[in-house]
Amino acid sequence: MRRMIAGLVVAISASAVTAGWAFAQSKSHHPRHGQQGSEYAALKDRPVKALSETQIADLRAGRGMGLALAAELNGFPGPLHVLQLADPLALTPGQRDQIEAQIERMKGETSAIGEEVIARETELDGLFASRAITPASLDAVTSRLGQRQAALRAAHLKYHLSTVAALTPDQVHRYNVLRGYATDHAGHGVKP
Repeated sequence: MRRMIAGLVVAISASAVTAGWAFAQSKSHHPRHGQQGSEYAALKDRPVKALSETQIADLRAGRGMGLALAAELNGFPGPLHVLQLADPLALTPGQRDQIEAQIERMKGETSAIGEEVIARETELDGLFASRAITPASLDAVTSRLGQRQAALRAAHLKYHLSTVAALTPDQVHRYNVLRGYATDHAGHGVKP
């Protein structure tokens, strides 16, 4: 039962991530009314069909790609944006050092997982391209891919947790005001 629940969680996480990526990719590739062909025709020559060059670069660089919006939009600041707002947030030298260290750890961790996501997408693409795909290999590769996508999202989210822990409640509120998520009314801050 526990294995089934874990598999379901991975599948849901992978679906959400993949749906977001697919939506972002497809927005600029729809044919105009009356044109022949599929909206995907422009994607057929990509080295990894399911990933754009931008997505590959983002995965390799450890960029967030919207994976931590659940935290960001609910009052849990991300380390990179906090560092960008260091002066208006009045970060102390110790806080700045702590946030910079978190960013380095986050980039190292998420770029390594990003490489694994790229590898699994490449493997899946290769299985289809070579016509070697089977139901069993499809299940195995997509399961590993989903696990890595879920791990990537969790990694980004956990750095929002550690960032909010490094800030005062007033700094968290100020961050949310500066980012446009809250108003600057005294006593109405976003509480993590």
